[in-house]
Amino acid sequence: MYFSRQQLENLEDQRLAPYGMRSKNSRGRAYPEKEPLYRTAFQRDRDRILHTTAFRRLEYKTQVFINSEGDYYRTRLTHTLEVTQIGRSIARALGANEDLVEAICLAHDLGHSPFGHSGEEVLNRLMSDHGGFDHNRQSLRIVTELENRYPDFPGLNLTWETREGMVKHETEYDISDAADYNPELRGHLEAQIANIADELAYTAHDLDDGLRSGMITPAMLEGITLWEILMESVGGRGRELDDLTRHRVIRKLIGIEVTDMVNTTDQNLRASGAQSVEDIQKLDYNVASFSEDMRRRNRELKDFLYANLYRHPRVLRMQAKAERVITELFQAYVREPAILPHHIQKQIDRFGLERTICDYIAGMTDRFAIEEHSRLFDPRVRP
Repeated sequence: MYFSRQQLENLEDQRLAPYGMRSKNSRGRAYPEKEPLYRTAFQRDRDRILHTTAFRRLEYKTQVFINSEGDYYRTRLTHTLEVTQIGRSIARALGANEDLVEAICLAHDLGHSPFGHSGEEVLNRLMSDHGGFDHNRQSLRIVTELENRYPDFPGLNLTWETREGMVKHETEYDISDAADYNPELRGHLEAQIANIADELAYTAHDLDDGLRSGMITPAMLEGITLWEILMESVGGRGRELDDLTRHRVIRKLIGIEVTDMVNTTDQNLRASGAQSVEDIQKLDYNVASFSEDMRRRNRELKDFLYANLYRHPRVLRMQAKAERVITELFQAYVREPAILPHHIQKQIDRFGLERTICDYIAGMTDRFAIEEHSRLFDPRVRP
C-alpha cells in the first residue's frame, strides 16, 4: 500500500504551521492537468525541475570559479543543491512546506548565464535595447516557455505558488520583478525561506572556496567579527587552517546562521500573529530574517568577500575573458543568424532575433561557450 496524494495532503495539514502553504490549496497550473495519485502538486513541481535540461547544465556554470579552475570549487549546480538542503532544514523547523521550498530552491538559478554574474551583466548590456536580461526572469522564462518536454503545453506547467516563489526571489544580487504575480504582496513564507537560504549558502560557501583557493587567508580575516567567533568556537587561533579545520569552520558558520535565522523568524512569526499564508504576504516586512546582530556580522563578511574575493585580480581576469566571449558570440550571431543551429533559428519568428540569441547564449555552459567561441573565431578549430 502506498500513500495516496490525499493522504500526503492530510499529513501536510497535521505537520504544517497555519501559515505553511498546503499543496491542496494551490491555485493550480496554467494548463489544467490531472495530479498524480501518489505525489502532491509541489512534489511534482520539484520532480519536473530536476529533469530539465537547464538544471543539468548548471553543473558546468560558474559560481565564483570557472569549472576549469578545479573540481573542488562550487558550480552553479552544487550551489543550488546546497541552497536546497539548507532551505529544507529551515522549512522543517518552521512548519513551512518543505516540498515547495525545495522546488523554489532547485529552480532559482535555472536562468543563470555562463560565467556567473559577470555573464549576466554582459547579456543585460547587450540586450539593453531589447528588454534587458535578468537571470530571475530567465528562470521563469525557462519553466514557462523554453523547456520543451510536453506535447500539450510549453515549459513545465508548474503551480502558481512555485512560479510566484521564483519571481519573488530576492537577495543582495537578485531583484524580483513580480508584475504578474500579485506584486502588492510579498513572497509566501516558503519563498522567503528560499531567499535567505540562497544568501546564507553563497556567503558560507564562497568563503570556503576562497580559503581553499588561497585567495583568502586566515590572516586576512582577522578582525572580522564572525571569523573571530568561528575561530574561538573551533579553537583555531594560532593554527594553520588545514582542510579539516576549514570544514569545521564552514560547518559551524552555517550552523550558527541557520540557528539565528530560525530563532529570529520564529520570534517574528509569533509577534506578527499570522495565522494564514495570506497574513504573511500582507505584512509590510519579511518574517524570515536574521537578527540585527547577525545582519551586521553578515554585512561585514560580505563586504570582505566583495573586496577580497569577487574583486580579486584572478577572478576579474576571468570576468574580462567571459565578457569578450559572450560579446563576440552575440555579435557574430546577430551579424549572421544562419550560423545558429537550425532548431535555434526556428525560434526567431516567435521571440525575435536578439531574444532568441540571448536565450541560446544564456543556456550555454561555460565550457560550451568557450568551445563555441573557438569554433567561430579560431580557424584552426573545426566549425
